Amino acid sequence: MTLILAPMEGLLDHTLRDVLTRVGGVDRCVSEFIRVTDQLLPARSFTRVVPELLNGSRTPAGVPVRPQLLGSDPQCMAENAARLAELRPAGIDLNFGCPAKTVNRHRGGAVLLDEPELVGRIVAAVRRAVPADIPVSAKMRLGVADMAPMRDCALAIEAAGASELAVHARTKAQGYRPPAHWERIAELRELVRLPLLANGEIWSVQDALRCRAVTGCTSLMVGRGMVRRPGLALALRAFDAGLGAGFSAQSASSPDTAGAGSYQNNIDLAWEELLPLIGEFWRQVSARVERRHRAGRLKQWLTYLRGHYPQAQQAFDELRTVNDSARIDAWMDATLRGAAARVTPATLAASTAAAVPA
Repeated sequence: MTLILAPMEGLLDHTLRDVLTRVGGVDRCVSEFIRVTDQLLPARSFTRVVPELLNGSRTPAGVPVRPQLLGSDPQCMAENAARLAELRPAGIDLNFGCPAKTVNRHRGGAVLLDEPELVGRIVAAVRRAVPADIPVSAKMRLGVADMAPMRDCALAIEAAGASELAVHARTKAQGYRPPAHWERIAELRELVRLPLLANGEIWSVQDALRCRAVTGCTSLMVGRGMVRRPGLALALRAFDAGLGAGFSAQSASSPDTAGAGSYQNNIDLAWEELLPLIGEFWRQVSARVERRHRAGRLKQWLTYLRGHYPQAQQAFDELRTVNDSARIDAWMDATLRGAAARVTPATLAASTAAAVPA
């Protein structure tokens, strides 16, 4: 199994990539998109979004990061990909999936899926422009307003020489509304030979197993699920290693699987283990982000975390009206000291100590 940390513009930047990959279980990351318009970007434009390029294209934990380019002009995309290749990235990914209106208005992201021929020309131009040892992959949705173009787009991406295709199982119009149409990824698997990554609505081990069963994909791309539950990759690794007794892949097709909930709770990242990572996240945010935006970044992550951790809801409530960095510093220090005092072998016995990293 390959597990990829998905790109998420405005959320999953290099700071959060750093923190989440420290937990373990992730094979590779894809960065937020680097917008290509009508000019050749300087190297600093790539390293600003993907500072991991200055570290062998890896996070501090050693996980490869594949920069992602977004644009609609094949020649300009190729020229920028060639310059990016000079920085020796762990691959180059191409964005045909972003649903944001501001991006689509400028003919970028998912809106290009209505033009399969152009999608193919972009992939082919980039593939020709970079050395053969640098993988070129793509990410797409199922279409724009409907799913009619998905087959032509997948075939065009394959014919253009892409090494891999991640498919977010929704159209642009569907945004992030459930459900994810995993069965359409299965259709694409019957159509193309290149490896497919399934993406969309993977929040738990049970979701991951059902997605693999429906799509036939062994490789998954997970974004919001990992942000909400940083130990998800480790939990899935533990299941695959045989530590998920009583929860089979066959039974995963049922949403009411007996034992699934208890299994997922028993192999998890304890809140006390997560708190130091939240502290490291805040430290990096404080060093890199303008003071007026720092509190918002922390609350943004807590908003996701409270979907899995009741303690995150309490933390969010305590910080809801706090925007002063010094007050958050004091809160963080007190919280981390309190957590350290509460940690005992018993509190961590059922956490990721039982999991098997990648």
